[in-house]
Formats: sequence, structure tokens, C-alpha cells
Amino acid sequence: MGKSKSLPEFVTPLRTYADLANYAQAFADGHLNLLFVFGDPGLGKSRCLRSAVGDKACWIDGTASPFGIYCQAYENRDKPLVLDDVDGLYRDRNGVRLLKALGQTDRIKNVSWQTDAKSLDRQAIPRRYNTSSRIAIIANQWKSLNADVSALEDRGHIVSFEPTSLEVHSQAATWFWDQEIFDLVAANLHLMTRPSLRTYVLAYERKTAGLDWQTVVLSRCLSGPALEVAKLKSDSTYLTEEDRVRAFVASGAGCRATYFNHAKRLRPGEDVPRIKLANTTPPQPAVGPDNLVDLLRQRFGKLGSG
Repeated sequence: MGKSKSLPEFVTPLRTYADLANYAQAFADGHLNLLFVFGDPGLGKSRCLRSAVGDKACWIDGTASPFGIYCQAYENRDKPLVLDDVDGLYRDRNGVRLLKALGQTDRIKNVSWQTDAKSLDRQAIPRRYNTSSRIAIIANQWKSLNADVSALEDRGHIVSFEPTSLEVHSQAATWFWDQEIFDLVAANLHLMTRPSLRTYVLAYERKTAGLDWQTVVLSRCLSGPALEVAKLKSDSTYLTEEDRVRAFVASGAGCRATYFNHAKRLRPGEDVPRIKLANTTPPQPAVGPDNLVDLLRQRFGKLGSG
């Protein structure tokens, strides 16, 4: 997310996973009534919250409608609620109104829903109820669209997670297992403006399938001729720089001078410390031999770019 002008001025930027974990634990321990966690996708925001709250919280994903959230909040009243991946909910007037009620600073919040009476009756859910639930809201994007959204923001603690590429890379080292993929990311870390933990897992999926996994890493930070140069640089089948130059020219990506111009720009601006991974194998699925991808998605969230 970076420094977004759409966030209120009183947002607290967090640069490290340790800082994010401190806020997540403060919410889990009951110190924070309403917590907003914003940041780019793929940084592990959800995993950090899950690690802190464990099974104590009701987890509601971004596909839930405001009405669905009202119903789930009733069924899990007095439990902590985590609304995950709720980008766009702030655009829904009913959603903002509901979140304002759930985010009241009073210990006991009074929540109501005045429409969909028949649906509420079928589910035996009242149109009004009290709850002491605390709320955490996780989103990749957020905008202070109007006074109602600003009033919601005013009720809570707002943090924007903005780790450096090296911080994300160091975090990946705590759980990732493929040294070859990890080292390629490290070699190109200075080029990554929007790092993502999912890059490592996506590259591993392709590698195990016998597909071109290097491009997954390189395309996250490069495009055009620069990407072609980086791919050639990472291809061990080319024994010399001249072999790579000839392949670059033959591909139609550019001339010899273009190759060396981009090759110069790809040089690291600073050394990235060499990290030897402690893990050498992926986590074992809890049930059955074919559940690795499902296990990774449960642990790290969606593996796509969203």
C-alpha cells in the first residue's frame, strides 16, 4: 500500500513483522476494541492476526455482505470478529453503518438491522441485539470516502503495514524451504517495489510442475527487455556473457548495447545478507498426500496476485 493519501493522517505506519505482531497480540489480548490493518496484498497480514487470535475469533472473509456480517456477528456475539479482505466494504452505506455500530467504543455495543425481516425471522435472528465483540478489519485498500467512513475510522486504531523488501524476504526465511528459489528472490530483491510472500509459493508450484518458475520471480519486478536480460542472467545453461548477449539479440528483445544497458541497471545497489534456510522440505499436509496447495493456501491466504 505504501503511503496512501486515501488513509487518515493519524494512521500508524508499521515497518516490521514484529511491530505488526505486537498490534495483533494487543487485539487478541483484548486491549484494542477496533483495529484496522491495511497494506499491500501478499504480506501475511491475515496470517499474523490468525497466529495471535487462534480459535478465539470468528473469521469473516471479504465475500460476506453487510447482512451476512450482521448475522454472523449475532451467531458469534461477544467473540472477537476479524473481517478479512474487506476491500470495498467502505463503499457500502449499510456496511459502514454496521461497522460503526460494531466498532462503538462502549464495552457493550447495540447493533440493529431494519430490513430483510423475513430472512432474519427464518434464521431466528433478532433485528437488534447487544454484543461485546471486538473488531479487526484487514484490507489491501481503503479510502476515506465520506463523513461516515471518517467516523468509523475515528473509532479505531489504524495501522498501515509497509515492510521493506528485505523485511519480507527475512520473514519468508522463517518458513520457506526451497533455497534455489529463495536465492533468486534475494538476487533481485533490490528491484522489487511491491514484495509478496506469495511469490515464493507460486514459484515453488511451478517448479514442482516442471514449468518456468524463474519468470514468476523476475516478472514481479521487471518487464520488457529488462525481464529478458534477467531471465538470461538466471539461466545456467548459458556459460558466458557472450552467449547471453547472442540469445538476447536473437530473441528480438534488442541490440547488444540494449543488453548491457539493462544488465548494468540490474546490478544490486546493496548486498543482501545470505540466509541459509532452516527448512529443506515443504510443510506436510495434515491429511492425504495431495493437499499441499490447500495447506499453503490455508497458511498464507490466496496465492494469486489479489
